[in-house]
Amino acid sequence: MQKHGFILILLMAQLFSCTQKTYIAQEKLTTFVNPFVGTDGPGNTYPGATVPFGMVQLSPDIGIPGWDRIAGYYYQDSILSGFSHMHLTGTGAGDLYDILVMPTNSRFSKRIAENNFKPFSSFSHEKEKASPGYYSVELLDYDIQVELTSTARTGIHKYTFPKDSLSQIHIDLGYALNWDAPVDTYLKVVNQTTIEGYRKSTGWARDQRVYFKIELSKPFNNYQLFQNDTLVMHSAKGKNTRIVLHYNTSEGEFVVLKTGLSTANLDGARKSIALEAPHFDFESYKSEADSLWEKALQKIKIETTDRNKKSIFYTMLYQSMLAPTLLSDLNNKYKGANDTIMKAHQFNRYDTFSLWDTYRAAHPLYTILHPNIVSDMIKSMLAHYNETGLLPVWSLQGNETNMMIGYHAVPVIVDAYFKGIEFNYDLAFEACKASAMDDSRQIDVYKQIGYVPIDEHHENWSVSKTLEYAYDDWCIAMFAKALHKPEDSEYFLKRSKNWRNVYDDKSTFMRPKYKNGEFIEHFVPKEYTPYFCESNAWQYMWNVPQNIEDLIKAVGGNDRFEQKLDSMFSLNPLPEDQLPIFSTGMIGQYAHGNEPSHHVGYLYNYIDRPWKTQHRIRQILETQYKNEPNGHCGNEDCGQMSSWYVLSSLGFYPVNPAQGLYSFGSPLFDKATINLDNGKRFIIEANNNSIDNKYIQSIHLNGEALDRNYITHQDILAGGILIFNMGHQPVKERQLKKGISSKIYH
Repeated sequence: MQKHGFILILLMAQLFSCTQKTYIAQEKLTTFVNPFVGTDGPGNTYPGATVPFGMVQLSPDIGIPGWDRIAGYYYQDSILSGFSHMHLTGTGAGDLYDILVMPTNSRFSKRIAENNFKPFSSFSHEKEKASPGYYSVELLDYDIQVELTSTARTGIHKYTFPKDSLSQIHIDLGYALNWDAPVDTYLKVVNQTTIEGYRKSTGWARDQRVYFKIELSKPFNNYQLFQNDTLVMHSAKGKNTRIVLHYNTSEGEFVVLKTGLSTANLDGARKSIALEAPHFDFESYKSEADSLWEKALQKIKIETTDRNKKSIFYTMLYQSMLAPTLLSDLNNKYKGANDTIMKAHQFNRYDTFSLWDTYRAAHPLYTILHPNIVSDMIKSMLAHYNETGLLPVWSLQGNETNMMIGYHAVPVIVDAYFKGIEFNYDLAFEACKASAMDDSRQIDVYKQIGYVPIDEHHENWSVSKTLEYAYDDWCIAMFAKALHKPEDSEYFLKRSKNWRNVYDDKSTFMRPKYKNGEFIEHFVPKEYTPYFCESNAWQYMWNVPQNIEDLIKAVGGNDRFEQKLDSMFSLNPLPEDQLPIFSTGMIGQYAHGNEPSHHVGYLYNYIDRPWKTQHRIRQILETQYKNEPNGHCGNEDCGQMSSWYVLSSLGFYPVNPAQGLYSFGSPLFDKATINLDNGKRFIIEANNNSIDNKYIQSIHLNGEALDRNYITHQDILAGGILIFNMGHQPVKERQLKKGISSKIYH
């Protein structure tokens, strides 16, 4: 009897184990995403509702300005002032926050100066939830439950009220935060369930336009319409307009509010609601948003027993798809960068191109996972060129902000060209060349003397500009060569060597230089000066991805280069060193919290020390990303920080983002399957993988041993299986016939 009982228990345990495994296998990937990652610390992300690359980012706003609240929300705060429809993800730029909506009632009426005396409520993270495409919170002072979801161009709110004869919904177009300021707003009451209008503002985007249509599931009893704080009837127009809708609600009664957007006109906003949100079934929209995200996340399926790392991975994959964002409406119209209403012909127009950040990893990741969207993104950049005569630098809501440096639409375009993505290649080359030959942003003097010299201009960034321009020039040279334009290829290839003009043999650093050709006298590489863009000389030293071999020679060969790389990761800042806000995620002088450092850990591969790359990349993966609100070590930057993690955790990274090669690092997961748009699968397995077994012992691609430390984009697109055999000790004797080389072109 005891034996039979033991067998029965064993069978039941096995059945439970199988059931549990089946459950885990079928668990939705959206359940692993934590939208709160980056909402604390320097991440500057938002937790609200959006869909992949959508126009709407419906998210809570604290209502108080400041660097920590650039995305409208800061995890350490305890009040909310409403829910606005547009937000930036992970930037240092305080703009958007358009069309603020806030439900209230008679239970609380306190106002404070810190949020400009707007309605607000306290809230608790214990009564707050977020998942892809969904956000909910309880407004504690009003006992109102708020739920948010979205389609691509429509934000959907659901407010569940307590019993109250003075329930209200506030719609505030005068609300502004940080850099944003309204210049012209318009509200019109169409009927008791419909409101239309627009909000035109200036800020980082100097001419932003948002047209909207709002529909409500329940007619309001009456309203108060304000034009610059004066009560008016039917419509209001001015810098500061708002409306308060009055309701009598019973216990548990809810109102659904839908807001359709367009950057072009009211007709586009009306169409957003008509086609994307025709009914008031909130749960249906929530489910549709979740399904869109599930489909997007299924593009990569990882296998690991570490649920925390799985959550980090899918959160990073999620955040990689929050930007760029849709600009065109369902009539294909949008506010162009020439300040006129334009029409996109047979493509979706995107914007929010943070190119100094995202050309490095985000856009290469998109070529693997979203090639069709990449085609539209390139066409959007070319539309920007047609509208302005230049490619975008950092474009937002149909505006060029000219933030940061370089003409980094170029590597994105050139990379997409060599990967076979469809767009107008002749127009693209014309646009690349025009942007490189323009005389603005010190390109004129760069063309004349081969580098950007020191000047007294604020944020001169002379060394960084020289290096970034030179890399972009290499990309144009490769593009010209492929298009059989030998003169252009030769010209830009020569310009791509301009990095040598700021390289100082004496210090073995890139060093600021006067226009007369002399290097600056006082020079301490770890100091942060106006000559380096958000970095110091240590961090920009390595920014020659187009020609790492010659950089190695300039430094003094492999051994000297190795010593310098080792010093980069071991020269820790001193307590008295003045570190700026963007120097975060520090490992020695390596700053993972900012983009110029992102490829540096992979450079050991170029001097046949791949085990040192494997050690550093695994260290960064394990220490710089966390599954918590303070989970980013720096600004997430519109998908760059997250894309670095996605690619690096798979085991490879594009040191030269336009080369079509991915340098091996150290894979984090036991198995990952990339489900490609061409119907094929690329499988990555890491045998004997663990936190200690971070070193690659051998690599096989489709059954054959690899004698190189990189993989090509075509290898991935062809499908197949890449196997890493991992171990505890570095393998220093592994012979590589083909070490990664910047001399290898497409």
